[in-house]
Amino acid sequence: MPLKELHSPSELQQFMTANANCLVTFSAHWCGPCKASRPALEQAAASSPIPMAIVHEDALEGDLGAYRVNAFPTHIYYESGSEKDRIVGANIAAVQALVSSKKPALPETGGQRLGSGSSGGVSRLLAASPAKPAPVAEPVEVTAPDAEDDKMDIDEPADKPVDDPVSKLDPELLKTLTEEMGFSLLRAQKGLLYGNGSTVESAVEWLMQHQEDDDIDEPIPAGGLKAQSYKCNECGKILSNLANLELHANKTGHSDFEESTQSVVPLTAEEKANKIAEIKDLLKAKRQEREEIEKAEEVTRELQRRNMGKEMHKTREQLDAEQRKREIALRKKEKEDFKRERARIKAQLEKDKLERAANKGKLGSKLGIDGYTPDAIQYDVELEGVHGADDEEQKKKKLKASAAKIDDYIAKVSAYRAGGDGGKCLKVLKAYVGNLANNPNDPKFRSINMENNAYKTRVKPFVGAKNLLLAVGFSQEKDSEGIDHLVMNDEPNTSLLAETTAKLEKAIVAYG
Repeated sequence: MPLKELHSPSELQQFMTANANCLVTFSAHWCGPCKASRPALEQAAASSPIPMAIVHEDALEGDLGAYRVNAFPTHIYYESGSEKDRIVGANIAAVQALVSSKKPALPETGGQRLGSGSSGGVSRLLAASPAKPAPVAEPVEVTAPDAEDDKMDIDEPADKPVDDPVSKLDPELLKTLTEEMGFSLLRAQKGLLYGNGSTVESAVEWLMQHQEDDDIDEPIPAGGLKAQSYKCNECGKILSNLANLELHANKTGHSDFEESTQSVVPLTAEEKANKIAEIKDLLKAKRQEREEIEKAEEVTRELQRRNMGKEMHKTREQLDAEQRKREIALRKKEKEDFKRERARIKAQLEKDKLERAANKGKLGSKLGIDGYTPDAIQYDVELEGVHGADDEEQKKKKLKASAAKIDDYIAKVSAYRAGGDGGKCLKVLKAYVGNLANNPNDPKFRSINMENNAYKTRVKPFVGAKNLLLAVGFSQEKDSEGIDHLVMNDEPNTSLLAETTAKLEKAIVAYG
């Protein structure tokens, strides 16, 4: 049956409850021997008569101590939930022998027993594990229904030879330890086997440390060397116990480990003191190095801050200089515009003076809406004449405008150059006329409030502006509150409005 993998303590308990006889392998993902022996373990499970399962230490969620597992891999055989035997280490041959010995006996049918005849008894000897000798199974008795079964050939599995490390020890080293130094043969063998290196010095050092041990004179296990520590195959470090192994695996991320026969010698008090002093010196050096790095980084940050401040100050100065240049250029332009306007006014006054001198103090043109108009802004002036009905007729006559003079009205408005007032007036006129041309039936574009601030400041002061509005079809009226409005009462002449809008656009472009 296949090897079943368990993923939690509850699955482990369910497996042990469901199978009265079973074998559970406790393993670890980081264990090198566990990974190396996994394929052989799966083959053993495939031919095992009892169920076999494997569970990793991270799946037990801290319950590993309840099963008294101190090394990986550990194979434990359970009967009815109770531990009966265990094998520590990657000894798959011992595992196979253990599960094979648990085959149930065949039922007796009243024949002759093998073992009493010529075939002899059947017995199996379990292979020894690295931790202790493997248990020997009881002889399996099989009965035959008749006498011919005495002639059956039983194929017994051949016992695998056990590798004896004692036979590989150097006889010269053993002779030195026993004859020259006086150690017993058993202790000399243990010293060479368990010492950190196959030398006389390491053997003597190990014997001096373990001479008071209770098992110093016990025989060497049949399985060979006993694991004294763990070795990291990735960096070669020797670790004294499982806790140090787990700490090393978590710290370095290494995952390939194996058991080692090298023992980790505990440090003496003097060695511990020297080690602590060495660690303190190392920590002090690290701290000084870190402080120097932080100091250098602080200097670098301060330099960066100063350089950034200088760059910002330089940029601010450049912006201020450009702003001053723009202000100076603007003031210079205003002065030049003022000089040109003053020269133009002087030239106009000189022209008027010469004309008056030539006409006995009179100008050749009549001052009025359609006649000669100076460039200065003209405000409303009371009309001279008789008050009453005649006054109203005279005002209407004065306000009469003609569509044929639209170009003249635009030219008069364009003549206002000071401060760009003429251009502003042209834009307002374009808005009035253009809105009405695009929306001839919209009431809000058919009436202009003459008391509106835009009209009073940008249209009313300029000669020709009001006449242009009258020429396109507006007429001046008062509303119920007595406020003057320019109103489009008749059907607007859309073609005239569109043509006037185009002329105003050209005038705005030419005004610059």
